[in-house]
Amino acid sequence: MSEVETFEGGCLCGAVRFRAKGPSLFSCHCHCHWCRRAHGAAFVTWLGVRDEGFELTSAEDALSWYSSSTESRRGFCRTCGTTLFFTSTMAPGEVHIAQVCLDGPADRVPQAHVFFESRVPWLELGDSLPRLHSGEGPLAKWRAIPERP
Repeated sequence: MSEVETFEGGCLCGAVRFRAKGPSLFSCHCHCHWCRRAHGAAFVTWLGVRDEGFELTSAEDALSWYSSSTESRRGFCRTCGTTLFFTSTMAPGEVHIAQVCLDGPADRVPQAHVFFESRVPWLELGDSLPRLHSGEGPLAKWRAIPERP
């Protein structure tokens, strides 16, 4: 896509703002149970960045973290509820940003659908992106995480 050097964005109400330096590590649509529930959506599009280039630029006290598993946590705005970030011991050194929370374009478009075996049955996708299962593609270093009942 473009050679965006810095990504900026924030939550719906503007209380949480962030900046991240590019280049990004990946962009993908995640269909896992946790992402679907955390965002109230059929899938979420993540942009992976290096944590050393990531910073909160305003209202750090408005950001709350929820441990969605023993390995992972999700950052959200305690004022408006926007889920913005994901970090995990399974992806050390990375911060995953909900790509829709960026103010402008990223340096890449989504490259794949991941955890595709967990997708909702009522969504038909019309793109030609690879449909990868747990442990494949940009998140290959992650082990398959069992679904919650």
